[in-house]
Amino acid sequence: MRIYLDNCCFNRPFDDQSQMRIFLEAQAKLYVQSRIREGIYDLAWSYILDYENEKNPFAEKRLAIQPWKKIAKIDISEETEDILNYAESLTERGVKAFDALHISCAVAAECKYFLTTDKKLLNIHIEELQIVNPITFVNEMEA
Repeated sequence: MRIYLDNCCFNRPFDDQSQMRIFLEAQAKLYVQSRIREGIYDLAWSYILDYENEKNPFAEKRLAIQPWKKIAKIDISEETEDILNYAESLTERGVKAFDALHISCAVAAECKYFLTTDKKLLNIHIEELQIVNPITFVNEMEA
């Protein structure tokens, strides 16, 4: 099964772990990554992940996230007209531009799940994939 983790999901282990929700999301995300390494899930990567990661001012975070590109089974390395059109349709629904590009790339990569810790994105419903929190994903997959 192919999945996509957005930038906020990749960064979750670097957030303030004293908050229980953040701690649990970080642990779930790390567990998902271990399952990716085991070959249980296929990771999709995108040019927008590259862009956002390169703009990260914290070298520690940048360097921790960067190797996941090589682990990914598919890399949407260039934007296409289809990706841009789909992203535009999402922005018309109120989704921020970068988030819309992430989702559009996940759809282009034919992902089944889009993992995020962004509360606003968790309320977006689209037919092409399920947008879920890493905790929800682990609960659904491990049930």
